[in-house]
Amino acid sequence: MREIKKITIIGSGFSSLAASCYLAQSGHDVTVYEKNATIGGRARQLKMEGFTFDMGPSWYWMPDVFDRFFADFGKKTSDYYELIKLSPAYRVYYGIDDFITIADNLTDIIFAFEKIEKGSGTVLNDFMAEAKSNYDIAIKDLVYRPGVSPLELITVETAKKVGQFFSNISKDVRKKFKNQRLIQILEFPVLFLGAKPSDTPSFYSFMNYADFGLGTWHPKTGMFDVVRAMESLALELGVKFEMNSSIEKIIVNNKTAKGLLVNGETIASDLILSGADYHHTETLLDQEHRAYSEKYWDSRVFAPSSLLFYVGFNKKIENISHHALFFDVDFYQHAKDIYDEPQWPKEPLFYANFPSVTDKTAAPEGMESGFFLVPLAPGINDTEALREEYFEKIIDRFETLTQQSVKNNIIFKKSFCKNDFVSEYNSYKGNAYGMANTLLQTAFLRPKLKSKKVKNLYFTGQLTVPGPGVPPALISGKLVSELINKQFSEQ
Repeated sequence: MREIKKITIIGSGFSSLAASCYLAQSGHDVTVYEKNATIGGRARQLKMEGFTFDMGPSWYWMPDVFDRFFADFGKKTSDYYELIKLSPAYRVYYGIDDFITIADNLTDIIFAFEKIEKGSGTVLNDFMAEAKSNYDIAIKDLVYRPGVSPLELITVETAKKVGQFFSNISKDVRKKFKNQRLIQILEFPVLFLGAKPSDTPSFYSFMNYADFGLGTWHPKTGMFDVVRAMESLALELGVKFEMNSSIEKIIVNNKTAKGLLVNGETIASDLILSGADYHHTETLLDQEHRAYSEKYWDSRVFAPSSLLFYVGFNKKIENISHHALFFDVDFYQHAKDIYDEPQWPKEPLFYANFPSVTDKTAAPEGMESGFFLVPLAPGINDTEALREEYFEKIIDRFETLTQQSVKNNIIFKKSFCKNDFVSEYNSYKGNAYGMANTLLQTAFLRPKLKSKKVKNLYFTGQLTVPGPGVPPALISGKLVSELINKQFSEQ
């Protein structure tokens, strides 16, 4: 019979919640410590004046990964929340009365491509077949490997696709398509991986299958439904949660993690798992126990930060869809302003999400809840004046492109930007969703799940394997729990 171990988990984001479930299922005594007042990490929920917002993740992609997580516990997603497939999935705006609608099925998307660029429908069909093949290899196999060894990437299937690791999405798409708008739409999904399409290996075209092949979904009352579901499962399994618990130090004796200093109190533990920011977690250790230097972190390519606005409108908004991308300015200049010459973009792309289009509980009757996002370089200067300046920029363009007046209908707005990512989530340079999945930051080349210097100290989340995004976070929690159980079984 396996000995019960006392495991303490730092943070309550998706990866921590997943790991807590797996470790509790294995019979361990698991407690999650969260610095904020509510669970969910970056996926917290904001409620104001009758409006409800998901504060972070708002795209539900790769439903099979969520299904697989709950199936590991003999459950279904439908046991906890209802999913709605969005139709359309989203719109991409280029000008006044000028947008491309992405349908909820591949057949209609192929038809839309063909109308824009003759012959592109057949090309897209072939491209998606390859993307599905990559998805089957990556999501059903490779990402469920713990990043311990480069040999994890070597399989019969990946050997056939080795060239795709040394080309990139941007180059591949441009070989197949000529229309600039179609190219941008096909490059968009890999932005979730945190890097420019020109720095993202071609193999990651599996994100296009996640988009066009599997579709865009929405939990009935928002992404926080998933957080609640995982919390419910964790509680069923015996996990305990402690909110408002600021971690001051990881206690190490004889190079072994022994506990945490939480709000001035010492909490003894057999093992520490951190789902908090990896860099921040290492600052909770004395210098000699840190596996990665400041120079290392500074040399990494991080996903963008974001300027977010949560806005309540006192009327229904016209000419919109649940998800909308505004690509009416230079796509590549904005990318340059994030990755190459970090600065506030002169003409920002932006994303808008109106959950109340789908979920009537997200706003009072006759009103609309709007979530606006501008991607920014991590580590950028963040002031209230800049936030206001950029809200004016995007709301002016929003009014022009959707041909309506909305400014005078704003009841309230709340902003969230780089400084908040640092203060609320201890996020390195205020990045919004982790370390980018470039070729040199993939799999075994990412920070390790297991500390190289401190025994019984582990990590999970978007700075380790598999990488950024909600589905990878669930997988990361599973991977680290398997490594922990393996260690205990060998003792």
